[in-house]
Amino acid sequence: MLKILMPTTMLLPMAWLSPASWLWPNVLCYSLAIAILSLPWLKTCSETGWIVLNKLLASDPLSAPLLVLTCWLLPLMILASQNHTKQEPTNHQRTFICLLAFLQIFLVAAFGATEMIMFYVMFEATLLPTLVLITRWGNQAERLNAGTYFLFYTLAGSLPLLVALLFLHSYMGSLSMLTLQFCNISLLPTNASKLWWLACLLAFLVKMPLYGVHLWLPKAHVEAPIAGSMVLAAILLKLGGYGMIRISPALVPLTKQLTYPLIALALWGVIMTSSICLRQTDLKSLIAYSSVSHMSLVAAGILTQTPWGISGALILMIAHGLTSSALFCLANTSYERTHTRAMLLTRGLQALFPLMTAWWFTASLANLALPPLPNLLGELMIMTSLFDWSWWTIIMTGLGTLVTATYTLYLFLTTQRGPTPAHIIDLQPTHSREHLLITLHLLPLILLILKPELSGGWAC
Repeated sequence: MLKILMPTTMLLPMAWLSPASWLWPNVLCYSLAIAILSLPWLKTCSETGWIVLNKLLASDPLSAPLLVLTCWLLPLMILASQNHTKQEPTNHQRTFICLLAFLQIFLVAAFGATEMIMFYVMFEATLLPTLVLITRWGNQAERLNAGTYFLFYTLAGSLPLLVALLFLHSYMGSLSMLTLQFCNISLLPTNASKLWWLACLLAFLVKMPLYGVHLWLPKAHVEAPIAGSMVLAAILLKLGGYGMIRISPALVPLTKQLTYPLIALALWGVIMTSSICLRQTDLKSLIAYSSVSHMSLVAAGILTQTPWGISGALILMIAHGLTSSALFCLANTSYERTHTRAMLLTRGLQALFPLMTAWWFTASLANLALPPLPNLLGELMIMTSLFDWSWWTIIMTGLGTLVTATYTLYLFLTTQRGPTPAHIIDLQPTHSREHLLITLHLLPLILLILKPELSGGWAC
């Protein structure tokens, strides 16, 4: 684990000591080398599943795909942010890169933590760099309001979790993830155990976010710069799902009565947020609401507490991270040229940027879970586990799939097809950097078709 954390820490002096003309190439190549160094994590060769195990940090088939995704995203964020920050003073650019490096350090420590308290501290520490990214480098005047929503939603949801973890530590004497599954909380009084169970899940459900506590996400996505949107969609939402999977073994056995309202709310959220996407006019807002829809399905899969449900949730988290981040990058390339996110004002871009339209088409198909992409595999595994939990869920998941396909086609047709408006003239051509950026998103997604067990966790 230190072979990733130490080089990532050395990004900080590199960002400040590199000459201004070589700043972005140096940092990009260095971060790409770190991403390649992280790939051996995907090879789990121990009988217990844990590798590079020590007192504080470890990796297993659940955390390894998320760790690799975190490391893979840093060079992509650097690649995507060059044009956005080129007008800034050099010191501001260096600060921007340092924030991204700090974010990666906190995320690697969060996904690799073997103690729940350490995970909680790193879970909260990711707030600070993300908040600065949104409030300092956001595009619109509403960014301060979006940062406030983001901060207080997360803090309000996390406080009950801290109390629950401190209580569990005093009760068990340890919060190690290695022994958490062997603890027995059934000695608690009935009502107290239910409140404790809800307190443990609330922070993660807000972070995912579950429908009903999701209002911070569209605001944060719309106001954030491209790097903020990418890390929010690809990594930070996955902290919620990862935390739910980690804490679940310690919870009282999840009875149907306890999980019923949350699964029902998650499935209702899939339909509602997908329906909201159908009437969006803002490009980034539509992609943000689609993230809420997909993560609601992930939450439902985790709450079934079956191997298929958890494995499907992990596969869908990895696939959604790559797909959603690619869609935000494509939206950013459109925004940098047309200076608007209104979909009706950017019609007919296929005639101007045919290769970019091909990327839009591929990312849209991944978003609606076209076979044989891993998005479909994850959704099918979750739907199967939900059907086994209650056959009524097939109505909700089927309807959600239908609406997802509808709004994804609406997204593609509205932005790419149709006549080009008269006001879109003299647009800057696309750059090789942007095509490389989308390739590095979609290529791992396509390669996962050949070996889906890499992102499948224990069940694969």
